[in-house]
Amino acid sequence: MRDLNRKANGQDYGNRDIIDLIAENRNNNDHSSIHNDDGLIDPFCVEENPHKITFEDISSAAFKIKGGIINTPCVKSRLSDIIGIDLYLKKDFLQITGSFKERGARYALVMLSEEQKSIGVISASLGNHALALCYHGQKLGISVTVVMPVLAPIMKIAACRQYGANVIVEGSDMGEAKRIALRYAKDKGLMYINGYDHPDIMAGQGTLGLEMVQDVPNIDAVIVPIGGGGLIAGVALAVKTLYPNVTIIGVESERCPSFYAARKAARPTYTPIDSTLADGLAVPMVGYNAFATANPLIDKLVVVKEEWIAIAILKLVENEKCIVEGAGATGLAAILAGQLDELKGKRVVLPLCGGNIDTTILGRCLERGLAAEGRLLKFTVTVSDRPGGIAELCRMLASIGVSIKDIMHERAWIMSDIFSVDVKVVCETRDRDHSEQLKNMLHQNYQRVVFGTSDMSTLNLPLNINTSSNEQKRNSKDPLSVQN
Repeated sequence: MRDLNRKANGQDYGNRDIIDLIAENRNNNDHSSIHNDDGLIDPFCVEENPHKITFEDISSAAFKIKGGIINTPCVKSRLSDIIGIDLYLKKDFLQITGSFKERGARYALVMLSEEQKSIGVISASLGNHALALCYHGQKLGISVTVVMPVLAPIMKIAACRQYGANVIVEGSDMGEAKRIALRYAKDKGLMYINGYDHPDIMAGQGTLGLEMVQDVPNIDAVIVPIGGGGLIAGVALAVKTLYPNVTIIGVESERCPSFYAARKAARPTYTPIDSTLADGLAVPMVGYNAFATANPLIDKLVVVKEEWIAIAILKLVENEKCIVEGAGATGLAAILAGQLDELKGKRVVLPLCGGNIDTTILGRCLERGLAAEGRLLKFTVTVSDRPGGIAELCRMLASIGVSIKDIMHERAWIMSDIFSVDVKVVCETRDRDHSEQLKNMLHQNYQRVVFGTSDMSTLNLPLNINTSSNEQKRNSKDPLSVQN
């Protein structure tokens, strides 16, 4: 790895003609503009020559960063008995900046040459990588510049500035922000550090895998979220090198299945992405180095639906008292969705890799999780508009312990008699049994009751998440689940 850094910082990559030549030889395909614009490329991430990290790189990282990052706890989950899996959670959201990204960021900074440390580094990031790089840059006395697109959370932009970094808010998306960062790197001689595909970043993330196998004996499987691929590349290599029989499972959101697309094409390929609860995984193309390292080591790849990510966030808050962002909850989402039933009775470890979720987004996730689990309901009922009609409805709901979250009524658009009124209610129940009790009561007492399932993201969940009926499997399993 030192040779690689030396080449990037020394004469071999100091000649701009060589960089331009590499750029000219790249395939002119649909996704090339993301990585190549007017000769701007990341010399550490070249499609024609991907760099696969080694176990020695991870061992080196573990030794060199141990004084600068937290060895986070890996504890048995309270959900183990409910889901029928001996589940352990690696709580890496407890790092200072709230995510596993600190591991790779610190190692990449430590491995810089003295000359490059004095010049500084640059990167493009929406949040977690930028936070980690800025924090450890401040601790190590290395100047850090981060380019953050305009859609980056304001809170994360402010936090990066508090760490003394030079924060540039430019670019409509990550692709444009990266091109801006690469141009700054070229003009000012800064080292560009890719947040998921730089070899030192992947090696640093691999230390998470070493800690897992040290903390939990006799592991059967490890479930790892996939965005750009750096985390699963490092963790899979660390775990498989020490324990080849451990099953490595990667999980992506259905809104950004870039690794699934890469496997299908046998190479990293551009994948259109939609907005997702797992915004930390929303990478349109996995890294070249990460794919080359991780792909042979992944035994199964699962793509989960958004609803299950919301439910997983809710379960982690309720059962584990952990506030985790969507990306960190995808592993649990795959289990709850019934996509990993082969792990029943086995010992499984999954990293809760990030906790930087905006408070407003957290509120939306919790509500969406409640709705998907059938505990938050919306219905419209036609009641008498005479005095006491709506009051009687409220008394009925209170009598069975249903909590009303929102209620409104309207008269103008009702097509029945003028002595009736439509009442729209959003309410919370204890569980699906309680919801069924509410539905039965309403249908027995009112002629017109419409539940808002058609315009809500709801799942046909079982009464108990431990149930594994054929109907649950049909409703939850995703056709994009692929296995090696």
